[in-house]
Amino acid sequence: MRTDSSPGDLPAREHLPATDAGTPVLDVVIPVYNEEKDLQPCVLRLHEHLKRTFPYAFRITVADNASTDTTPRVAARLAARLPEVVSRRLEQKGRGRALRTVWSASDAPVLAYMDVDLSTDLNALLPLVAPLISGHSDLAIGSRLARSSRVVRGAKREFISRSYNLILRGSLQARFSDAQCGFKAIRRDVAQVLLPLVEDSGWFFDTEMLVLAERAGLRIHEVPVDWVDDPDSTVHIVRTATEDLKGVWRVGRALAGGSLSLDRLARPFGDDPRDRELTDVPRGLARQLVGFCVVGGLSTLFYLLLYSGFRSFSGSQVANALALLVSAVANTAANRRLTFGVRGRGGAVRHQAQGLVVFGIGLVLTSGSLAALNAATNDPAHSTELAVLIAANLAATVLRFLLFRAWVFPDRRDEPSTSAPSPVVASHRPGGHAAHPAAPHPMPVRPGPPEYRPLPQRPTAPATPPSPTQPATSYDTAPFHAGDAADRGWGDSTMQMQAVRPHDHDPRNAR
Repeated sequence: MRTDSSPGDLPAREHLPATDAGTPVLDVVIPVYNEEKDLQPCVLRLHEHLKRTFPYAFRITVADNASTDTTPRVAARLAARLPEVVSRRLEQKGRGRALRTVWSASDAPVLAYMDVDLSTDLNALLPLVAPLISGHSDLAIGSRLARSSRVVRGAKREFISRSYNLILRGSLQARFSDAQCGFKAIRRDVAQVLLPLVEDSGWFFDTEMLVLAERAGLRIHEVPVDWVDDPDSTVHIVRTATEDLKGVWRVGRALAGGSLSLDRLARPFGDDPRDRELTDVPRGLARQLVGFCVVGGLSTLFYLLLYSGFRSFSGSQVANALALLVSAVANTAANRRLTFGVRGRGGAVRHQAQGLVVFGIGLVLTSGSLAALNAATNDPAHSTELAVLIAANLAATVLRFLLFRAWVFPDRRDEPSTSAPSPVVASHRPGGHAAHPAAPHPMPVRPGPPEYRPLPQRPTAPATPPSPTQPATSYDTAPFHAGDAADRGWGDSTMQMQAVRPHDHDPRNAR
């Protein structure tokens, strides 16, 4: 794991300023290896989509991973034909190596990549890069596992994908939902600091980059995507899965050993207007630990009083079980309200049931300790019993906190929300003009600082008459300025999509 490298802490996120009208805002990299058949249709389709929908200057970079067929010649022809397309040749294979090489040399402020098969619907591209342009996020990924995503693929790939992401959550505590979707973007200032820390040069490159970014506290934006599996994919599933598991072990060991300087990736506090030091607000793990220790100390005293009372008329095992049961119910209720901030009666019964499971584990520990004490001496002193129980309860307390935090009262604030529809930047209708939904409360545009100039607009292509065999379609994309985005805010830049059934019919559709 590399530890060399970084120029220092990242600056505060800002809406990307444009200093050179000739510099593209977005550089989309397509890594390829022996893709002579699919490369040209992919590039032409992506180029047409960006020319039609993306309001800024862009570049498409074909990164050839040492192809042995005619892929380099196809890429060269596309670069000569289209001014926005360039070709880069690498003499070694590896998707991660290709992305690191091209991204490190690119001058575009937003860097993205997608697979050559275009399994991901291109309508998600603008929502993917919008939060990076606006300064809201550091990285953005397409997710096939989001609730509103629509995915068509076989059961085997679905099982492998979900199993891999479960492994990441269990071993590396990853919170992003889809590590291997070939549809990602990153800000160039972040890439310059993050990429030198990423060691993998193959398929695990994506996962390692996301894990390090998340551990460093960078903001990762997820976009639900529509995705159709490519049946002709040449990815070797078993070999790729093996390499990924090796990568998980390597990264986990490096993180556990503290050999990574992730503090160099930290953003300064307060780069967002909402990031302010507030008083009397729960601070996550530290606050929960303090609350749990206070509740645990009181519960231990309550337990010892109960045990002493029950021990006066019953045996040690019965007294321990009764005292632990009563104190466990009180402990769960107190932690629910005071430590983890759960209010109301919703889920109280389930929480108590889960608390009883945790109680059972504590009972096994304490009862086992008493059994071991009784096996060691026939008539132990009461003070000795109490000392053994205190030690056993300390071990049970640590385990109880971990189970409470991860299982009984998990933090669900970071889960994606699908309750609010998202704004649409621009849309079109066949045979008509772009439809721009009117905001219910128009927001005035404040003049921005002089250094925040509009991002470079892509040249407008001259209008061409429609083909005799193709109906006329007009597209109208509203001008978009940097200051406008900073003032209005992006919100959730994804579009809510409804499943399409064979018999659905839109009355606005003239077909």
